[in-house]
Amino acid sequence: MTKIKHHKTIILSDIHLGSKWSKAKEVAYFLKENSCDELILCGDIIDGWCLRRGKKSKWRKRHTRFIKSLLDIQHETKIVYIRGNHDDFLDRILPFKFQNISIVKDYIYTSCNKRYYILHGDVFDKVTSRLSWLAKLGDIGYSILLWINKIYNNRRIKKGLPYYSFSKEIKKKIKASVSYISDFEEHLVKIARQKKCDGVICGHIHHPEKKYYEDILYLNSGDWVESLSALTEDYEGNWEVVFYHQESKIKNLSAFIQDYPDSKNS
Repeated sequence: MTKIKHHKTIILSDIHLGSKWSKAKEVAYFLKENSCDELILCGDIIDGWCLRRGKKSKWRKRHTRFIKSLLDIQHETKIVYIRGNHDDFLDRILPFKFQNISIVKDYIYTSCNKRYYILHGDVFDKVTSRLSWLAKLGDIGYSILLWINKIYNNRRIKKGLPYYSFSKEIKKKIKASVSYISDFEEHLVKIARQKKCDGVICGHIHHPEKKYYEDILYLNSGDWVESLSALTEDYEGNWEVVFYHQESKIKNLSAFIQDYPDSKNS
């Protein structure tokens, strides 16, 4: 029997339920292995953009099961759901509270005498906040990159090689992408400082990170499309970036490399 790790706080973002690239099975397994007092969902949990494109095969049983799992754990775990740009349909009901689940635009989290400003991050992204049509066009290109990533990893697994995020590495090697990430981080750090916070926590750019900008701690929880990553906090206020492929004890690597279609028993 797998031993469950308990944390003070877990932060997940960019699961993109409704997209065929979403690793819903993997994130559900992660939450079975890792419990917490407070779970913060840092935006883009549901991919409304994808669902609005009307591709019926995208919402799958495992996506529904993940939502049900949240309803199950909310009896023991406080859940804060922060709206992202892909789940901007939530704007119509914000703020909203149902039992132990709150849905908000942003959140001030206090722990161990430190304050953290938590938001998805899209509001400080000029592309998504001012040029939404361009962002959606870029989203299509990103889907193509993920499709290539899937084919690449299917070949790797046949050769007995471990998972490798081809799309993530491509982005890391593009100078414009590196510059964009740096500008994004610095902008959020500036906002956190203005709000008199000790740190800022976000998602949005699918780039897990933990670093200091002078006195401000910048944390990004990554995503469950490419990185399969999360942020965890212990009771002493220490934060860590954790990755599913490092934490999981599943022996069959294809369980998280391949995006299996749902069967009748799935």
